[in-house]
Amino acid sequence: MSLTLQFHPDWAHEDGLVIESMARDGRYRSQFETGTSNGGLTAYPGGQRWRWESRLFGTRYDSSDPASRPLYGAWNRHDDAYGGSPRFGSAYLRLRPHVLERTTFCFPDSVFEPAGVVGASELERLCSVADSSEHDYLDDYVEAHVHSGLSVAEDVEAVVLDPCHRTGAVAEAAGRLGCAVEFHPVFILCTRNLDIAFRGPETVTLAQELGEHITPTDVAQAARSGDHDPQQVKRVWHLLARFGRGTSHADKLTRSDRGCV
Repeated sequence: MSLTLQFHPDWAHEDGLVIESMARDGRYRSQFETGTSNGGLTAYPGGQRWRWESRLFGTRYDSSDPASRPLYGAWNRHDDAYGGSPRFGSAYLRLRPHVLERTTFCFPDSVFEPAGVVGASELERLCSVADSSEHDYLDDYVEAHVHSGLSVAEDVEAVVLDPCHRTGAVAEAAGRLGCAVEFHPVFILCTRNLDIAFRGPETVTLAQELGEHITPTDVAQAARSGDHDPQQVKRVWHLLARFGRGTSHADKLTRSDRGCV
């Protein structure tokens, strides 16, 4: 089991890609710094994310510099090859064990305003609560909050990418991070027979417009193009993350679950 921080390496940030910014800075930046998120976009003074953090952390960060805000990840309690919370990105950073000492946790996601946060000593209990929940695969993660910043060189054991990034700009930037570069099995989804009940008909339509078989690269290109509603693009990613786990991974999803017959 390990701490993981998910992200989309090939989505746009500033004048390049997210992973290029990470390689240049040498650190993982908070939502309050970047103004971006793979979840909600309320990380600003007085916004929902600001209020949640104020409540969960006892006003500790109310007047803090954005760079000192907690960083969000998950406790990968099942040692999932795709990371602890694939909902939030096709890639992830696997953190070194010492980071656990300055990490807090909650379940469910802080968007649902759980009673509070706990330290690593209570992880076993929190994981039991998560295991007994009836949340969907994308939503049953134990949320982690890394405090006091994150240096890639000092705190990251490996960056784990989708195989679609074995070459190209993402691979080049990953090589400059100063940590090991690994790959999970693959995310790929046949879009022919997707269930509109999961994220709605508009999301299925957009997924099908992107191709008969889509990978994280296709979703990233849609996100960078600016031609689509960002929320719909995010939901297409949810489809891919939920139903597009590669056949080489020993999970419980059937071929029909992934949208192919």
